[in-house]
Amino acid sequence: MERASLRTLLRDPRYRHLRRRTLVAVAAAVVFGVLLGSWRLGLTAGVLAFIADAIYRARTVSSVPAWRRASAAERRTEGQLRKLERSGYRTLHARAIPGSEAQIDHLVVGPTGVYAVDSEKWDKRLPVRVQSHRKLFHGPFNQKPRLDEARWEAAQASDLISKALGREITVVPSLAIYGPAIPWRILNIRDVDVFSGGLVRRWITKRERSLTTAEIESIHRAAERVLPPRYPE
Repeated sequence: MERASLRTLLRDPRYRHLRRRTLVAVAAAVVFGVLLGSWRLGLTAGVLAFIADAIYRARTVSSVPAWRRASAAERRTEGQLRKLERSGYRTLHARAIPGSEAQIDHLVVGPTGVYAVDSEKWDKRLPVRVQSHRKLFHGPFNQKPRLDEARWEAAQASDLISKALGREITVVPSLAIYGPAIPWRILNIRDVDVFSGGLVRRWITKRERSLTTAEIESIHRAAERVLPPRYPE
């Protein structure tokens, strides 16, 4: 009965790493046992290999499913936005647009207004350029669909929050790009502000103050209601 239970355990996909770890340990034990001519040393090598694999997995594999983890670009932006909290800004991360597959990576509400920030990690080997302030390219790739998506997401958020509060709320769309050099500071392309990811805080704070503390809290609460988390607990 015990043997059958162990066999069932090892066949479970959730414990695939245990099968791999066991195989690594057995292989190490056999190889070192033969090379060193001692089953005791081989057993020791097997145990050490088992432990080493466990440590490696703990350091490199997150317990959070990949589909729930923020991208590297989103984490970098989130780190910047966290520093704005002491200045009265409120943020929401990975918020879904109801009825669609789209999400706003970061919604920021603060003294200078309301912002939707989409974080992008692009290949740094490909140049970023713009044509006539209307076309954004990453290497040979036209980024019009990405700009249109960012603009649409902000417009949806603006509409939903405005209806919830009964007054017009404008959400400013943006694209924060990490990786390649951006040959400008902040440029508005197809009604979307585009800039290097490292300028997120400056882009938000270098505007005129337009919202009171009470208005910030009111908008933040409304956004929380109408833009649900993409990955709810």
